[in-house]
Amino acid sequence: MKTLIAAYSGVLRGERRTKAARNEGANGGSALSTKGSGRWGTGSSILSALQDLFSITWLNRSKVEKQLQVISVLQWVLSFLVLGVACSAILMYTFCTDCWLIAVLYFTWLAFDWNTPKKGGRRSQWVRNWAVWRYFRDYFPIQLVKTHNLLTTRNYIFGYHPHGIMGLGAFCNFSTEATEVSKKFPGIRPYLATLAGNFRMPVLREYLMSGGICPVNRDTIDYLLSKNGSGNAIIIVVGGAAESLSSMPGKNAVTLRNRKGFVKLALRHGADLVPTYSFGENEVYKQVIFEEGSWGRWVQKKFQKYIGFAPCIFHGRGLFSSDTWGLVPYSKPITTVVGEPITIPKLEHPTQQDIDLYHAMYMEALVKLFDKHKTKFGLPETEVLEVN
Repeated sequence: MKTLIAAYSGVLRGERRTKAARNEGANGGSALSTKGSGRWGTGSSILSALQDLFSITWLNRSKVEKQLQVISVLQWVLSFLVLGVACSAILMYTFCTDCWLIAVLYFTWLAFDWNTPKKGGRRSQWVRNWAVWRYFRDYFPIQLVKTHNLLTTRNYIFGYHPHGIMGLGAFCNFSTEATEVSKKFPGIRPYLATLAGNFRMPVLREYLMSGGICPVNRDTIDYLLSKNGSGNAIIIVVGGAAESLSSMPGKNAVTLRNRKGFVKLALRHGADLVPTYSFGENEVYKQVIFEEGSWGRWVQKKFQKYIGFAPCIFHGRGLFSSDTWGLVPYSKPITTVVGEPITIPKLEHPTQQDIDLYHAMYMEALVKLFDKHKTKFGLPETEVLEVN
């Protein structure tokens, strides 16, 4: 506004000089030349002012967008960490207030709706298309790379690697439309599978289901692959909690060698296996790594065994500065590459030999996928994917 006022003042001054020049011209002075210089001065002032204004506006808009990106990521991180517990506490407190009827109605609905997550949940295209997810995507940024077409007449199990601390790439690519997964794989319905315990948390369960997230258990996967038609793609973060414990920047390692349950499920339903690797997933958080045999690793394994997740001590950047510690992940690029599907036969009672055969094929395909794309995303040719 100040810039425009200054420009307008310049215009007025130019007009005054022009009028004065005309008066002098009536007496035979050099009115024409003065008039011309007044016009040129006015145009230059306006042009300069507009350039300054557009420059300031662009800088302010860029700054606002960056802050919106940070906020969009932070709200998801906080939802992931505390939304379920916070909503449970609020509802329990509501029982002790005059608003107790609200809590009663919700828990009545919860009992009625308890098995909905096992049947694929309640996906909402409106939620999946929220603008907040586009800010989420652009913060890192996150990209989804398609290498092969997927037939809508088949069902699929995507093995997602690595887990990272929170599986940010898996969430953005398959539980939102920010990277246009439905356009890249038309006719395919992605279901990101996560801990079943999350769906016992009030409100959090509704939030997760709206994005197409489902429990990672046998009942849910059996239902989606046998009673939900074709064109379903279940994304399983195969390494799980154990893999998250070794997540650290600069390390490309997956926990896969003894993880064969997803292969058995694929064989029982004839669902094709799709190796998927997310470059940069391990770069967005720094973690305190406890060595095997230490008390810290012992505690983590106990949590993993009895609760289903392993608590990690990690940090990212602060909310207002990248030089401080906080829960906001570092803005490092995450690129998720979806590989070529491995055709799997339907065997109602697969033998261990069958499982081992297709598991070996899957591991080989994952390593090839990593080697083929690693140099495109900043890794040296000598980098090797560690398969544990």
